[in-house]
Amino acid sequence: MNHDRPLPGSSLAQSPRRRIGTAAVALASVVGLFAMAVDPAISTASDYEASSSSQSGGQSLAALATLEKGQWRLRERNSNATRDICVTNPSALVQLRHGNAQCSHFVIENTASQATVHYTCPGHGHGRTTISVETPRLIQLQTQGVIDGAPFSSEFEGRRTGNCR
Repeated sequence: MNHDRPLPGSSLAQSPRRRIGTAAVALASVVGLFAMAVDPAISTASDYEASSSSQSGGQSLAALATLEKGQWRLRERNSNATRDICVTNPSALVQLRHGNAQCSHFVIENTASQATVHYTCPGHGHGRTTISVETPRLIQLQTQGVIDGAPFSSEFEGRRTGNCR
């Protein structure tokens, strides 16, 4: 038995070119997901159902089900810049930076107080958002990813301020 030969299908059995290509794709994914750049512009949370095109099988997000609909003020932690948005569907907060782009969603965490979703928007990028619900009127939102080739990473505190105007 020759112990110096790699097993068929193992990464060692791949050609050097294929191993480098696989490593490059993995590195590009990591860099894209965790790139740290801040862009203060955010999209309006609009009507769309995060689970409608989801790979999670139509799974709804338990934490977001407790949020009150209405006018919300998002304050960015780094700059204290604020933006008021009308939230008619709390699921829209998942892809805050990608707005109405048609995206597929993969639910990573779904508890009564926290939801984490990775989403991919063909031709526009991808993101990962974690929303922690403190009360039905107070959230912490962290989002990062790539939009149209540019990385973003932002943290917001969101508070409901009343009815939509």
